[in-house]
Amino acid sequence: MEQILYILPRGLAIGVLISAPMGPIGMLVIQRTLGKGRWPAFFTGAGAALSDLAYCLLTGFCLSFITGFIDSHQFAIQIIGSIVLAIFGIYLFRKNPTRSLKRAEVNAANYWSDFATGFLLTFSNPLILFFIIGLFARFNFIQPEYAIHHYIVAYAAIFCGAILWWYGVTALVGHLGKRINMRSLKLINRIIGFILAAMAVAGVCMAIIEHL
Repeated sequence: MEQILYILPRGLAIGVLISAPMGPIGMLVIQRTLGKGRWPAFFTGAGAALSDLAYCLLTGFCLSFITGFIDSHQFAIQIIGSIVLAIFGIYLFRKNPTRSLKRAEVNAANYWSDFATGFLLTFSNPLILFFIIGLFARFNFIQPEYAIHHYIVAYAAIFCGAILWWYGVTALVGHLGKRINMRSLKLINRIIGFILAAMAVAGVCMAIIEHL
């Protein structure tokens, strides 16, 4: 039970953080919320969440084969993971997400099509693997003593975190409507970038303290 309580909040946090950056998929979800309604946008986000889960499974599957290496090089991995998060955070802070913004779609709702679009758009960006590896390292998410039920809970928590994020985004955008503007989108990215950079700095400090 103690391990489950360790896994759950970290899995939820990873799911949220993977989904939160306002890249092309975030812009698409906002567009569809404004142009097609909340539920087509939510299914687009759900497709993206499934794609993120697939990449998380791939990352965890690969890392599970090198748990001995991870255990013996934990300090270096935490430092590298924190650096990856810092780089990604700085990139988000500087990025203008509205460059991805196109005219909102007004086609009739087709949830399967929306879901597939979200999945394929997210899956077409394998560079997210580096971000996931950084998050896994920062949260010390993969443990050699995990049993199969721990992994099930872990990945279910990641998926739930991503789904909760998209549910919240579509609800908020649907409520605010046209009050969502370019400045607010850029501010979201800057806040997320700052959080990631702060987590990276905290990760480096904690790794150094534990190593001393």
